[in-house]
Amino acid sequence: MLCYGRKTTDMIFDVQAQPETLKVVQATIANQLSIDESTVAPATKFADLGADSLDTVEIMMALEETFGVSIGESGAENIATVQDAADLIEKVKALS
Repeated sequence: MLCYGRKTTDMIFDVQAQPETLKVVQATIANQLSIDESTVAPATKFADLGADSLDTVEIMMALEETFGVSIGESGAENIATVQDAADLIEKVKALS
């Protein structure tokens, strides 16, 4: 694939997470924060779930381990919601 000066990651713009991926992300977040999974909706912001910056780092590490991917700091910086996290996981999986 020719990218003409763009990074390969820039070529995938709108990757929507598969329902299965979203469900695993929701369960992982609920487990990390010790909260009920039913409170972890796709549009929910991590901060609204009571997650601070350390919690967010731990969530991302758990997601990396669960899905066998490497997200990296630059990818994690753009995550605000549960859906953002699931979409990023899907994007990273697509590029692997």
